[in-house]
Amino acid sequence: MHLHVLDNALWFPAAEQALDDGLLAIGGDLRPDRLVLAYRQGIFPWFDDELPMWWCPDPRFVLYPNELYISKSMMQVIKKGTFRFTVNKAFNDVIRYCKQTARAGQDGTWITDAVEQAYIQMHQLGYAHSAEAWQDGKLVGGLYGIRMGGVFFGESMYSHVSNASKYAFIQYVQQLQSEGVQLIDCQVYTEHLESLGARMIARDEFLGMLRELIP
Repeated sequence: MHLHVLDNALWFPAAEQALDDGLLAIGGDLRPDRLVLAYRQGIFPWFDDELPMWWCPDPRFVLYPNELYISKSMMQVIKKGTFRFTVNKAFNDVIRYCKQTARAGQDGTWITDAVEQAYIQMHQLGYAHSAEAWQDGKLVGGLYGIRMGGVFFGESMYSHVSNASKYAFIQYVQQLQSEGVQLIDCQVYTEHLESLGARMIARDEFLGMLRELIP
């Protein structure tokens, strides 16, 4: 296996050629047709020092909507009406807050200015979507990602208030399931998403599902 370097041509190497850590290629750009091609092939971008880096790890961390786990404490939060849920009402704000949120073990953010603008453009084209949690009229948490066919590719989430992002995630997963989404890509392991039912599957299984679920 070796690391591929992309140019302006629209292509990606086969996902199975990724290195052991999941890194597949570097370079290229974030124009919409490249991003669409990447997600179709199970590839997603992370950045390092403004350099596009394209990943497809094995195993893959995913959530099947019918396996969503809602704890008793979160059930109480939902029943109390602590938050109000919306979709695509504040996409630009959600990605900006995700960009600004400090992450444990991370120095800075992978959401560069270029990433922010690229996903705003993807939202304008109908591919990128946000889910929001509001409290007392203020946006206090949310998440965003890419939806293609029966798959939602989660990108990032944030909370300004305890449980806000978890609430938005739970509500959005339930909505996506009602709309026919069968797979939610969580990309890489987090304890937070594992507590909501996400689990690892083999990359080959993940890629096979993409071929079935994305027209």
